[in-house]
Amino acid sequence: QVQLVESGGGLVQAGGSLRLSCAASRIIASSYTMGWYRQAPGKQRELVATATPGGSTNYADSVKGRFTISRDNAKNTVYLQMNSLKPEDTAVYLCNARHYTATLNYWGQGTQVTVSS
Repeated sequence: QVQLVESGGGLVQAGGSLRLSCAASRIIASSYTMGWYRQAPGKQRELVATATPGGSTNYADSVKGRFTISRDNAKNTVYLQMNSLKPEDTAVYLCNARHYTATLNYWGQGTQVTVSS
């Protein structure tokens, strides 16, 4: 069974930093675009950042210049470095793995990030 396990969430003051990790098991991460999404209460899930197997990255406009996605295919792990956090970044952050054929798509359980003002 494929598992995506997130870690690194928590409570931080505005302006602070957090680093999220997502460890994937039972998939070959190098065949998947890995990404982070977030969902705040009462809001739709939104893309935060993605990284293709080849290393191309994409970011939501709201996090450009503050967040950095990276991946270690050897460890089947994707990271999200979040700097200059704002209260509006508060959400559950979910890891996603999408096969390059788009036929397989997996989600983690999520990790809570809370930014206090």
